[in-house]
Amino acid sequence: MSSEAAVVRHARREDVPAILSLIRELADYEHELSSVEATEEKLLSTIAFAPSSSTDLSPSPSTTEPTSPAKPARCLVLVTPEGTTAGIALYFYNYSTWRARPGIFLEDLYVKQSERKKGYGKRLLVELAKEVVAMQGGRLEWNVLKWNEPSIRFYESIGATMMSEWVGMRVDGDGLTKLAGLLD
Repeated sequence: MSSEAAVVRHARREDVPAILSLIRELADYEHELSSVEATEEKLLSTIAFAPSSSTDLSPSPSTTEPTSPAKPARCLVLVTPEGTTAGIALYFYNYSTWRARPGIFLEDLYVKQSERKKGYGKRLLVELAKEVVAMQGGRLEWNVLKWNEPSIRFYESIGATMMSEWVGMRVDGDGLTKLAGLLD
């Protein structure tokens, strides 16, 4: 089956149970299910959604709620011709200082295992790339776990390059609270 038969659109509030289910499947795949703190309520309050009444199937962000500090994320959903939500691309906007241009950071891309090898992952990435191009952005970027060789091969096959000179850094949990209070 061709990926063109599937619909890619911005998530609506009623998609939240399916989005959460896919987030949990992704976390399980990455052996981190116990780390998931996402709930339907948290997703509803942090994602900018398309209107529930929307018949616009275009993945254009102009049809969604605006992003804000409280709702920084957007989510594309891929719905199969049978009506199953088979994939998500959860993302937010970033900025390149050197290019002085906006971009997109893809936080999570996931396609149900039963729906893989149908071009759905590539279809979601194509839609994100179109959005970056439409906003005259500088780049689409994401992280992938070092052990996830199938994903790395897939990403390289569509033209992505591994950033071997960069190391991801993170402060979270107690470390974040401690850092926030260092100058108090």
